[in-house]
Amino acid sequence: MEPFVLGWREWVALPQLCLPALKAKIDTGAKTSALHAFSIETFGPIDAPRVRFGVHPVDYHNEIEVWCTAKIVDRRPVRSSNGQAEHRYIIHTPIRIGDREWPVEISLSNRYTMAHRMLLGRTALEAQAASILPWSEYRQEKLSYDIYEDRELAAPVKRSLRIALITMEPGNFSNKRLIEEAEKRDHVIEPINTLRCYMNIKSIASAVHYEGKTLPDFDFVIPRIGASITAYGTAVVRQFEMTGAQVLNSAQSIVQSRDKLFAHQLMAMHKLPMPDTAFASSNHDTDDLIKMVGGTPLIIKLLQSSQGKGVVLAENRKSAASVIDALRNAEASFLVQQYISEAAGQDLRCLVLDGKVIAAMVRRATGDDFRANLHKGGIAFATKLSAEERKIAVKAANRLGLKFAGVDILRSSKGPLLLEVNSSPGLEGVEKTTGADIAGQVLDYIEHRTFRTRPRLKKAA
Repeated sequence: MEPFVLGWREWVALPQLCLPALKAKIDTGAKTSALHAFSIETFGPIDAPRVRFGVHPVDYHNEIEVWCTAKIVDRRPVRSSNGQAEHRYIIHTPIRIGDREWPVEISLSNRYTMAHRMLLGRTALEAQAASILPWSEYRQEKLSYDIYEDRELAAPVKRSLRIALITMEPGNFSNKRLIEEAEKRDHVIEPINTLRCYMNIKSIASAVHYEGKTLPDFDFVIPRIGASITAYGTAVVRQFEMTGAQVLNSAQSIVQSRDKLFAHQLMAMHKLPMPDTAFASSNHDTDDLIKMVGGTPLIIKLLQSSQGKGVVLAENRKSAASVIDALRNAEASFLVQQYISEAAGQDLRCLVLDGKVIAAMVRRATGDDFRANLHKGGIAFATKLSAEERKIAVKAANRLGLKFAGVDILRSSKGPLLLEVNSSPGLEGVEKTTGADIAGQVLDYIEHRTFRTRPRLKKAA
């Protein structure tokens, strides 16, 4: 092996922490290596704890932040050069200097007042039998901080993520699958009860509180919010966004998809094909409302509904007028929509993730029910979509700003017609029907977004 010669200062990289360029002081007087870290917090199970921390990789500057996670291998007192002992978390991670890469033990400490963001101690140097020339510097390959100007680094680096699952039902199939898949990949996913969150709303340092404590920073947030608590649930998601967390679906996109009237208007603006739809406030408009959608039979939908609830088929004018009047008297908001008879109680459920259809199935109503929802006893089978159906599904999700969505489509004599878009689609029916690993693909997307979105440039005040 060729001699490994180092100066008193060298450029280093910590690839698993996504730190491609750091200046490190080579210090044979220190036993343990140290890395500058701030906002250090532990998470994960007791038997496999992890630490999450931020790093300012550029000396004397805090404009660039890189967030890292690593497994904790120890916590022990480390004595600094001024003689003070500090209990520090210890991690193992590979280091690269020049053409050599090897694992080192590193302690985490806030080194903001130090001249270098990293110190490389003698234990790490002994592993490579390094020779130190204290009168020289940068004997190995010189790197550059310019790499941090590229937000998307060339190669994504996998690490344990801290994920929040915002839900009222952590035990349902969809949430259990997401938890199972996250844990299989060595991530820590924490179910958080939506209604038990409360918010500290500030222009600086906004936070989400939960059970008497401030919630820590999360790498990613998955909102699974029930329709009945949309207003509060989206306020919670918006608060997480204010803390800088990435979210699967933004609060704004969820609000848009849940407001069926607004969603239909938005879809119409973008010329997406839909069944004829009408909306009115006054009961003097009932007859014209019915005519707008081609007469009876017709569908009446509550604006706030899901899983087929609040959807009624009115087969004649008398029953339509009765239901419309009853809803108006109850001050309920609703839409009136054309009934597509040739669909014969069938619709398509398309799952869209990041601009692609990842699975699709046909849902068919059973018995006398016209609703194809599986929660209403419908049956399902896998299907292949036409190019036009795929285009409509993707465009609908994109227009609402949803990264993950369930898009419902009817097959009619006029071609595919968009019914509605769901921001929290269930996974059970489509996974069991198609065999697709939807939870796995969602985690793939989360990892892609999180591993590649580095570093974060702090906004100027």
